[in-house]
Amino acid sequence: MKILVLSFYFRPDLSAGAFRTTALVRALTALAPEAEIKVVTTLPNRYQSFAIDAPEYEVVDGVSITRIALPSHQSGMLDQSKAFLHFARVVLKVVRNDRYDLVYATSSRLMTAVLGSWISMRKSCPLYLDIRDIFVDTVKDVLPRRIAGPIRVFFSLLERRAVARAISVNLVSGGFRDYFASRYPQQRFTFLTNGIDEEFLVVAPTVASPIKTTSPLNVLYAGNLGEGQGMHTILPELARRSIGRVHFTVYGDGGRKSLLLDRLSELKITNVEVRPPVSRAQLIDAYQTADVLFLHLGDYDAFTKVLPSKIFEYAAMGKPIWAGIPGFSAEFVRNEIENVGVFPPGDVDAAIQALDRLVIHDIPRAEFVEKYSRDAICLALATDILAMCHA
Repeated sequence: MKILVLSFYFRPDLSAGAFRTTALVRALTALAPEAEIKVVTTLPNRYQSFAIDAPEYEVVDGVSITRIALPSHQSGMLDQSKAFLHFARVVLKVVRNDRYDLVYATSSRLMTAVLGSWISMRKSCPLYLDIRDIFVDTVKDVLPRRIAGPIRVFFSLLERRAVARAISVNLVSGGFRDYFASRYPQQRFTFLTNGIDEEFLVVAPTVASPIKTTSPLNVLYAGNLGEGQGMHTILPELARRSIGRVHFTVYGDGGRKSLLLDRLSELKITNVEVRPPVSRAQLIDAYQTADVLFLHLGDYDAFTKVLPSKIFEYAAMGKPIWAGIPGFSAEFVRNEIENVGVFPPGDVDAAIQALDRLVIHDIPRAEFVEKYSRDAICLALATDILAMCHA
C-alpha cells in the first residue's frame, strides 16, 4: 500500500499544519508498518525570521520525506501564490512516475487540497482531505470587495472540484459543519480537531498553584502577526490602558508585524516587548514563566467558524487564557476550558472586563488534556484514512 501525504508544512517547521501532519504520519506508520508513505512538503518557511535547517530529502522510520525549497516570499497573497505555484510544479515532477493507493492532503489555504485532487485524479486513486480553514469564506473578508467577488467565485469552483473528488473530508473545526454540509450534502465528513502535542503534555500542571495578586501580570502571546490575528488592532490600545497592570511579551512574525510596531511606537507604549519566533522548547519555557496567555483573532465573519490550534497548547499549560475570539471558538473554550476570559475581537473595554474575571494561577485541566491529546486524535485520523484505503 502506497500513500502520498501532501502538506505545505512539516516538522521541523513551526505551524499547526506541520505538527499535525508529523503526528499523523507517525500514527500511520504505527498502524500500517508495511505501508509505503511518501511525504512531499516544503523546506521550513513558516517564518522568515526563524531559520531551521532540514534536509531536502530523507527517510525516517521508513517514511520518505521530500522538502521543496521555495523562492523568497513574504506573507502577501501574491507572494504566497507564486510560492505555491513553484511548490505545485515541483510536486508534480516528484510524483510523476509514482503509483499510489491513496492521496492525503491537508490544507489551510485550499490549494494544497486542489493539488491533491489533481494528483489523485491523474493517478486514479482515492483522495482524503483534511481541511483546516475555509479559504473561500476568508477571501471575502480580507480582500477589497471589488476583487473579492471574482476571486471567490474562482476559488469556489476549485473547492467544489476538490471536495467532490474526495472519498472523505475531515474538518478540524465543528464551526465548519454548516458551510460544508450545505454545499456538499452527499460528502462524508469527520470532525477530528487539532490537539495537544507531547511536549505540552509532559509539562501540564497536576496541582493548582497559589493565586497571584501582585502586578504587573506577565501576559504572553505566541503566534502569527498577520491580518487574521489582528494583534495590530487590539494590542496597542489595550497595552496603553493596562500600563502598570500588565506587561505583554509577544513572540511572532507575520505580515502585520511592522504595522503593530508602528502603532506601539506612535502611542509610546512601554509595556509591550515584541520578540522573534523561538523553538518549541524555548516557547514552553516562556509559557511556564507567564501569568496569562493571550489570544486574538481579527474581527471577520470567517473567523466565527474557526478553532485556533493555539487554544489546545494554551489550555494544556494550565494558565489563565485571555482570548478575543468570536463564534464557535468562543463557545468551545467556554464549554471545554476553565478559567478563560473571552471578549469580542477588537473590543478593548470588554477585554479589560474579561481580564478582571480571570483567577491568576495555574490549574490542571486533566480532562481536557486527555480528551485532546494530539496522538489520540491523529491515531483516529490515521485509522479512518487506512479504512478508506480499503473501502
